[in-house]
Amino acid sequence: MSVSRQSLIPTTLATAAIAAMTGFTTPAMAGCSDSPRAGVDWADCRKSNLILRGTDLSDANMSGTDLSTTDLRDSNLDGANLTKATLVRSHLDDSSLKGANLSRALGYRTRFHNTNLTGADFEKSEMQRADFTGSTLKNVDFSKAELGRSDFSGTSLGNVDFNFAILARADFRTARLGTGVNFDSAYLFLARFEGQDLSNALGLSDAQLELSCGDSKTVLPAGLKAPQSWPCDDDAVN
Repeated sequence: MSVSRQSLIPTTLATAAIAAMTGFTTPAMAGCSDSPRAGVDWADCRKSNLILRGTDLSDANMSGTDLSTTDLRDSNLDGANLTKATLVRSHLDDSSLKGANLSRALGYRTRFHNTNLTGADFEKSEMQRADFTGSTLKNVDFSKAELGRSDFSGTSLGNVDFNFAILARADFRTARLGTGVNFDSAYLFLARFEGQDLSNALGLSDAQLELSCGDSKTVLPAGLKAPQSWPCDDDAVN
């Protein structure tokens, strides 16, 4: 039986009226086909293997978005929502992610070369072998994050929370550690601190240092002593 378009109009209007009275609205769909722009809603979209270099994605909603191997260099992602996003082998070099939310994000060999990550949230993220070389890490939350073998060479750190983070074999040898860097309960198995000034570091314990790697040039906070296991054997570290 065919139904005319005119006969559907009353039903459509009635449905809209009920929705208005009850306050019920249909959830908005993410604009996966929308072009990149500030505030775009790409939640749960697939945006992998794209070239998005130099784009403005500030305040964008990319929660759950797959950005694997995507080129996001020189881009503005300030305030972006990247919770549970996939960033496997993504490139974010020379970009700005100030205030971005990357909690529970999944990354592997993700590149953050010279990236401004001031105020970013990496809580419970998985960022194994991430490369933070030369990045700015101020007021950053890495609590309970998995950062095994991550490279912090040349980074500038201040007020960074590594509470309960996994930092096994992470490299801090040439990082610039300012005040407020908290390693409380962090797992530091073979973490590299050779030549590093840790005098302002917070939350370090003798047990953590026993697992880590330092040398005669490593400066420790007051009350802590270099373990006899230092320096580490090169074969064990590499």
